[in-house]
Amino acid sequence: MMSLVTEFNDYRAKMNEKILAGDNKVIKRIFNLDTNTYAEGALSEKTKEMMGLACSMVLRCDDCVKYHLGKCFELGVTDAEVQEIFSVATLIGGTIVVPHLRRAVEYWEALQQEQ
Repeated sequence: MMSLVTEFNDYRAKMNEKILAGDNKVIKRIFNLDTNTYAEGALSEKTKEMMGLACSMVLRCDDCVKYHLGKCFELGVTDAEVQEIFSVATLIGGTIVVPHLRRAVEYWEALQQEQ
């Protein structure tokens, strides 16, 4: 059985490849903006990914939450930091964020199990 993390990453990679193969200039520019936005700058890459995670939770985008959790994990975000990100996102987004919080906790645990 494929892990939650592997399944998400494989699907994301496959679909991104198909999307970019369409050679649409606007879509390629959006993908490029996304990549450049999270690059090291006045704010660290880690800080930007933590911000992206909080915003994704408030916007209730489970795919975005999984992506940013994965990046946060890669960048060494701690359990305590993730819990604070979760608390800020839930406070800002309200109780409607709670179902996404549950899935985020499940995915964070899956990331830790894959080490």
